[in-house]
Amino acid sequence: MKWVLLQLLLWIVVCCQAQQLRPPVFNTVPAGKYQVGEKNYLSNPLRTVTLDSFRISVTEITNEQFAAFVAATGYVTEAERKHNAMVFAPGLEEFRWLEDSTACWRYPNGISRGGIDAKMNHPVTTISFTDAMAFCHWAGYRLPSLDEWEVASRAGKSGSRFFWGNKKETISKYANIWHGRNHLVADSSDGFMYTSPVASFKPNPWGLYDVYGNVFEFCSGKAPLDKPDSKIVHARGGSWWCSKNSCNYFNSVNIGNVNPHASFSNQGFRVVKP
Repeated sequence: MKWVLLQLLLWIVVCCQAQQLRPPVFNTVPAGKYQVGEKNYLSNPLRTVTLDSFRISVTEITNEQFAAFVAATGYVTEAERKHNAMVFAPGLEEFRWLEDSTACWRYPNGISRGGIDAKMNHPVTTISFTDAMAFCHWAGYRLPSLDEWEVASRAGKSGSRFFWGNKKETISKYANIWHGRNHLVADSSDGFMYTSPVASFKPNPWGLYDVYGNVFEFCSGKAPLDKPDSKIVHARGGSWWCSKNSCNYFNSVNIGNVNPHASFSNQGFRVVKP
């Protein structure tokens, strides 16, 4: 009987440990005045913003971290409830996605394309803005504002589209993007067709990984061209799907628009705390 109780206790301990969140690593962005945007760019015009100091996660939230949230709360994502996630498979024409009723964060591109068992250190995807907000509420974090994300991605610099300047060719050192000419043929020339493990590429000067590519990162707040009653939310930084020829958003200037309840296999997020 004692042996059975001991085994039960050990099982409970293991389960509790499995449900614990492995906290993200955070780096501090100092308070100050920063330039954001770009000259003559209506959707993100050049301007100066004043920010309080904040801490931002050095990587995107991973499958492992999101799994801890789900295990602790029983949360069910919108894709799991609505069965309407949008996924990608090579062979689709540009900007085309497939609706896959089996896709969710556990199977980011649908069950037929495999799950995340061997990808727990990849960014969580196929979640909505609403799902990301639910994680933040549980974990005690928040999403970065549009300006906070931009300042962090630029590592405090301004005047260029990337933290190193304006040369796109340098992107391969820092980001998981699509290098193929189009999306008709699979591209894994950088080692990854879909997501890569977080921190697989070089960080920016402030120690932040994957600010460009890998997954679009949800942000909070309104964009300059948003109407006051707009329900659209925003994501930044581009993704593994973005290429020089399609959706060239892997930079610090462009701002993506998305429905807050839509789930795509190239959407994720990083978090901020005071």
